[in-house]
Amino acid sequence: MITNPTRQRTLRGHKAIRPTPRAANNADHQAALAGRLTPRDRWIIRMLHEHRVLTAHQITALAFPSFRSGRMRLRELFQWGVVDRFQPFITSGTAPMHYILAPAGAAVLAAEDGLDVKELGYRHDRAFGIAHSLRLAHTVGVAEWFTALVDRARHADPAGQTALGAWWSEARCARHFGDLVKPDAYGRWSSGGRDIEFFLEYDFSTEVLAKLAGKLAGYAVLAAATGITTPLLVWLPTSRREATARRLLVRAWRELDDPRSVPVATAAAELLDPEAPHPSPADEVWLPLDTAGGGVSARRELCRLLDAWPHVSPPSTGEGSDTAPGADLSLPLTAPAPAPMPPKPISRGPSTERR
Repeated sequence: MITNPTRQRTLRGHKAIRPTPRAANNADHQAALAGRLTPRDRWIIRMLHEHRVLTAHQITALAFPSFRSGRMRLRELFQWGVVDRFQPFITSGTAPMHYILAPAGAAVLAAEDGLDVKELGYRHDRAFGIAHSLRLAHTVGVAEWFTALVDRARHADPAGQTALGAWWSEARCARHFGDLVKPDAYGRWSSGGRDIEFFLEYDFSTEVLAKLAGKLAGYAVLAAATGITTPLLVWLPTSRREATARRLLVRAWRELDDPRSVPVATAAAELLDPEAPHPSPADEVWLPLDTAGGGVSARRELCRLLDAWPHVSPPSTGEGSDTAPGADLSLPLTAPAPAPMPPKPISRGPSTERR
């Protein structure tokens, strides 16, 4: 205020914290990165490019044996300009650090694929745009959903019989199916000798449920065009919202020309047992849409959903064909082991590979 100017002494505060020094992204730095980046680091780079943003907790759960080791390595990657980070504002507590791809990481990824950074479709300002996007919470929520599956597989079955075999982002799904449907993700889950692939619609209580139900027509067209039946999983936050969604979904589902071509199951996040060691979407929380009643006894584990849909063929385990939608994409979709290195990438894509 002009009539009450701020005293100079009140401007004297603690010395500002010195920002973490970062390496310049030049040719010498790129050469140095060749001897610093491990296969796990390169896997993280690809995952950030695929999913746009992952939190420190998610990256740690996916790729490191402990949060401390993950935090230390992420700090190094940040200093080298391989990843960038930000903390969104929350009204209570402190948000986890969110990581995105940085220019040096994009340059490494482009060089590995024999592309220019522009051909990769990367721009630093666009990468940071997710920090201000109204879909940030939704994007992080979908990543948390799949991270919980990886965590479940790692602790429930160390032998490797339970695993998340594929995880496609919303952007990748849009590139392949966007003219018909735009699911939030595509996944493939293996457990107990059973494999199920699925599209995921992740409801964050921000979408009109009638619009969600209207998407079934697009999935029916996709099934008719490919001749492949792929289940649709709808994840909702509460049982009350799930009940409302099911009424609208059943109405839209019955109006399809061939409802059997779009198997649908719903689940609510609040059905997960918070006391369980590793609660995840693989638990007995799924209710097929055509199940009468809808009592607790009708709920199924994720790997048991195919019992309700005997007409659904299991996913193909063969190599992708030239017409597979992901034949030209080399993203390692298998989650890495916590130590010491991630497993080899797989080249299998979604159900359309079975054409």
